Amino acid sequence: MQAGEPGPAMKVSESEGKLESLGSAATLSNKNSSNSGGGGGGGISSSSRSSSAKGWQYSDHMENVCGYLMKYTNLVTGWQYRFFVLNNEAGLLEYFVNEQSRNQKPRGTLHLAGAVISPSDEDCHTFTVNAASGEQYKLRATDAKERQHWVSRLQICTQHHTEAIGKMMSHAEGHQRDLIRRIECLPASGHLTPLDQDLLMLKATSMATMNCLNDCFHILQLQHASHQKGSLPSGTTIEWLEPKLPLPNHYKNGGDQTFSSEQNKPVTVQEEPSISESGLLTREPEEINADDEVEDTCDDKEDDLGAVEEQRSVILHLLSQLKLGMDLTRVVLPTFILEKRSLLEMYADFMSHPDLFISITNGTTAEDRMIRFVEYYLTSFHEGRKGAIAKKPYNPIIGETFHCSWRMPKSDVASSMSASSSSQAISAQAALPEPVSQVESDCYTVRFVAEQVSHHPPVSGFYAECAERKMCVNAHVWTKSKFLGMSIGVTMVGEGILNLLEHGEEYTFSLPCAYARSILTVPWVELGGKVNVNCAKTGYSASITFHTKPFYGGKLHRVTAEVKHNTSNTVVCRVQGEWNSILEFTYSNGETKYVDLTKLSVTKKRVRPLEKQGPFESRRLWQNVTESLRDSEIDKATEHKRALEERQRSEERHRAETGTQWQTKYFIKEGEGWVYYDPLWKTIPVTQPTE
Repeated sequence: MQAGEPGPAMKVSESEGKLESLGSAATLSNKNSSNSGGGGGGGISSSSRSSSAKGWQYSDHMENVCGYLMKYTNLVTGWQYRFFVLNNEAGLLEYFVNEQSRNQKPRGTLHLAGAVISPSDEDCHTFTVNAASGEQYKLRATDAKERQHWVSRLQICTQHHTEAIGKMMSHAEGHQRDLIRRIECLPASGHLTPLDQDLLMLKATSMATMNCLNDCFHILQLQHASHQKGSLPSGTTIEWLEPKLPLPNHYKNGGDQTFSSEQNKPVTVQEEPSISESGLLTREPEEINADDEVEDTCDDKEDDLGAVEEQRSVILHLLSQLKLGMDLTRVVLPTFILEKRSLLEMYADFMSHPDLFISITNGTTAEDRMIRFVEYYLTSFHEGRKGAIAKKPYNPIIGETFHCSWRMPKSDVASSMSASSSSQAISAQAALPEPVSQVESDCYTVRFVAEQVSHHPPVSGFYAECAERKMCVNAHVWTKSKFLGMSIGVTMVGEGILNLLEHGEEYTFSLPCAYARSILTVPWVELGGKVNVNCAKTGYSASITFHTKPFYGGKLHRVTAEVKHNTSNTVVCRVQGEWNSILEFTYSNGETKYVDLTKLSVTKKRVRPLEKQGPFESRRLWQNVTESLRDSEIDKATEHKRALEERQRSEERHRAETGTQWQTKYFIKEGEGWVYYDPLWKTIPVTQPTE
């Protein structure tokens, strides 16, 4: 058989999916065989090759290869016999119906720059070509030698063209830098100056274009870096935002006993869901005794990048599998980038300034109360984040709960807005330990409960109240994440409602988007987007904008806000500054107030010890993972996390098989939202004061 001559037909068993040869192997044709030094692949027959050459010799130079391969189309069509051509000069893999039609337009074309060529684990014949565009060819050769020949030639071509893009990028960056330098060297006076608006726009747009191209090229490099360092074992999943089913920190072992994952000893489980006569899971709400709660002593700093640096190759591999704009709701990154707390606890940490929260209802006018709410809202994000490094809290599993409370001495809650101290920054007093003799009546208590109420989509509900001040807040949040190249964006879908029962007012609000930037170097968090706050009864509203840093210039973490009286269209307060630093409030009377968030005192939340928590509560549920992370035992943390995930899958299958519905514990679905089962407005009548 001569080079380029197609072999006889082949058939595929649809049930087994295995290629069965009906004759001799399909033949590859090496168009450059005269220059290849005998580096032909399996199935290549060339009259110019010396008879003494012993098959399967490889060379690293570029070769144009063509021949027949089986291509998988879909479940209906299955495998089809197609003629493929590797065009090294253009960096393309093309295929045709047969060799005779190769002079016609190709049936399909893949650009190989940035592609990943991967032999399959399912057999020794199959391999995949994953293009940077997201398109994939699943191909099958006659045998292992023929597959290896195709894979090696495709990889050489891919690397060559990916590196060529890098050289082009270097030239483009040089030209862009030269452009900027020439603009900045223009004389300060004359027809064109460095500050000319059109030239400033040219500088900004050229810089933005280069940044965008660099991000795209970086993604192509990631794919090759991960491939060269070796793919992760088959069966490894990309894990990041997949919420799981409830699981205690112990494994079931039959009967009524459970056994620790660390020791083969029975332990006591405080809480297990029971099955009602109707077959539904019943999880009755329980009252948490505030006397059991003690001031939190946990202080897990999130400023260590060691594990991230050590696992860099794993991150490179995972990122190479993602596409721009890809929904990450079911995708989760590895254990070593996790914070040592659940997302439910992170929501609780947004309440770390309970004095500002309680003082909202102290406002003497509707205008004052709206401004106080905006002040509380803007100061809540700083403590909600743990440190400057962007790490991700644990994904709450369905049914997971978190309880805590804060006690605030009544003397520490301001009775009036201190706007008159216009030029001075606020630095709150250091938090002092509570005197033993102080009774609870001298304190305001803010209680908090959160529950993961839904699996798909992942929805968290949380509720906080201060019964003494007749105020409460109810919210539900659905996190939606997308891959943005060198960043990950998280949209917080949902709504919160603050009720001030003394005034009969409801304040509706939403949450900004969050971005994890520079995920390959030193990841950091940025907030972005527009948030609206409205009070229908009073006619006051607030518009808050979290500004993301522009490509060219600009400050980090900038936020601006306006409080407006809708009826008169009058702006009564303006805010500017940084949400993690200093905020400046300017009022309609011309007065100014500065709030330095770095000096605000943080009130420690109160939580029950682990031994008094049920197995569905966040800290006990994630206890093993947290302790392993704290000890920098990443593999051990991963194993504990995997045990939770495996139990979740098992319980999901059981619910699906038995038709059992999940029943929430503290929140009830109302319309598109979730409401706490026993909110304050059901037990305390709403007051209708006159102002």
